[in-house]
Parts: sequence; C-alpha cells; structure tokens
Amino acid sequence: MPSVLRKRSGRVLRPCHLLKLPPFKSVWTIQLNFLFVCIIIAPFLICGCSHFDEGFHFKEANDLFSQGSYKASLSKYEQIIEKYPAAGDRVLFEMGIIYAYPGNEQKDYQKSLECFQKLIKDYPGSGYRKDSEMMIFNINNVIIKDKTIATQHAQIETLHQDVKSKGNEIITLQKKIEALEQEVKSKENEIFALRKVPADKILIEKKERRLTLISNGKALKTYKIALGGNPNGPKERQGDNKTPEGTYVIDSRNRDSRYHLSLHISYPNEKDKKRAKELGVSPGGDIMIHGIKNGFSWVGDFHTDIDWTKGCIAVKDEEIEEIDKLAPNGTIVEIRP
Repeated sequence: MPSVLRKRSGRVLRPCHLLKLPPFKSVWTIQLNFLFVCIIIAPFLICGCSHFDEGFHFKEANDLFSQGSYKASLSKYEQIIEKYPAAGDRVLFEMGIIYAYPGNEQKDYQKSLECFQKLIKDYPGSGYRKDSEMMIFNINNVIIKDKTIATQHAQIETLHQDVKSKGNEIITLQKKIEALEQEVKSKENEIFALRKVPADKILIEKKERRLTLISNGKALKTYKIALGGNPNGPKERQGDNKTPEGTYVIDSRNRDSRYHLSLHISYPNEKDKKRAKELGVSPGGDIMIHGIKNGFSWVGDFHTDIDWTKGCIAVKDEEIEEIDKLAPNGTIVEIRP
C-alpha cells in the first residue's frame, strides 16, 4: 500500500489502495476523476486492528484491485463480508469505491450508491459514515454532470452533421471556429504577459473565497480558494483551524511540499502575538498558500466546495505554480475578513 495518511484527529491511518488514480488529462475525462473530491479532506478510514485472517483476506482483495482484477476483488470482498460480518462497513465502503473507480471499465455508479447507502443504513455508528455520505453526494452530482456532457457531445455531433449536410453554412461555421481560435490565442497571450509581470501584493478575501494577484494597483488574476475548516474570524491560537486576518509577507517557499508547492506567510505578526499573549495561548504558525495534497491534483475546482485546510489558503496545483512564479519572497499578503 502507499504511504501513511493522518486523520484530522492525528491518528495514523493506512490509506486505501484506491488512491492510485490516473492523471487528469482533459476536460472530457473529468467524469473519471470527480468521484473522490471529499477524500482529500477526510482520508479513508482503514481499520488497523483486524484479526490476522481478516487482514489477510483484505490484503488479497487489495492485491486483486492493484492488478486491475476488479471483478475478482469484488468477489473477494463478498467472501469477507460473509465470513466476517463485523467488518461489513469497511467491505461496503471499499466495494462502493471500486464500483465507482475511474479505471474500472465496468464501473457501476448505481451499485456504488447502493453500497454506501447500505453502509449508512446498517452501520449508523461506523467511522466510514461521513465519507460515505460525501461519496453519495458527489456520485449523484457526477451523474448529473455525465448527462450534461452527453448532451454537449450530442450538440457537437449535430454541428458536425450540419457542416457535412449544409454546404452553404460551412463558411459561417468556419468563421465561428476562427473567432474561437483567435479568442484562445488572445487568452494565451494574456497568460504569457501575466507570467512576465511580478505581483507586489496578494489580496485574500475570506468571505468571497478569492485570492487576487496585484501589480502596481492593478489586478493581474484572481483564483478561487479554500480556507481553514473554521473560517470565520481571525486566527487566535494554535489548532483553531482559522485562517489569519491582517497584513503579512511571503517569507519563504517549499517546492517539496506535501501539498504540491507552498508559499509561507509571515504569521504571526506583532498584533497576532500580542492577542495570543493576552489570551494565554500559542498563536500557532505554518500558514501557507499551497496546492492540493500530493496525489489528488485531479480534484481540480471541486476542492473549493468545502473549507478543508488547517488554516492555510489552498488553490489548484497549476494555480500555485503560477502564483509561485509571480509572487517573490517579500510580496505583501493582505488577508481580509
């Protein structure tokens, strides 16, 4: 199995074999990668106290999955739940993931939903309940998105048929294509120009969940962000999961971060230290602007659907790479409520 993850409580957990996902390639493969958006916030809860025989059978099921033998892996899980009914919630959870796994050519969203729903119904006190609820939510969302994508494909096919059957409309369609190509080229030129102009300020607006790069008073680009799990109000103490409010600077960066790449913010400032001292607590630290947890870049924009950090500011991996190039050490960071 891959490396160790930690639950929010700090207890060490063994991650599921299902974290080995294919890289995000294009907009047309988004339906293969949406399924585990919430897992970055609540890692898989794989029990580490199973009896030896039970653990051995789970390893067999995991190995079959790793080999791409999804049907055989599911069959092994069915055997486990018959022999070890007490492990039923874990079995249902992992079966639900396999049924929805992007690499499974025979994936079945309905069966996946049934597994998670049965887990919630039959094991109300299970540690897998919360993750199952999030998976049900996202699978239902993606079913809707799949329908939308299918409709868009049908519209594209209709346009192709129009080009073939209506010769007198070809010129008009070609002009539309040229206009779109010109628009794309214009955007590419804007991005190229953007990368050459360094920012002198980063404005973070917590309420709007927005980060803006500013140069000489002009906004260069804005990004959607996720904040700490307790976003309202300024950070006061270590462990309160709040994102600070105030004026800071970028004072260092880590290109070997567990969250792809990170820019360190100079929290706490003197005001923060004074407030913490008056409260008799530690102000905390390690506040960063960073990307998505390593191995989960395919989550993309979905990560901003929930505030999942410990108080940091999170953007997509490609966005933190862009911010890293445009915001040198010393760049002012203003964080507003």
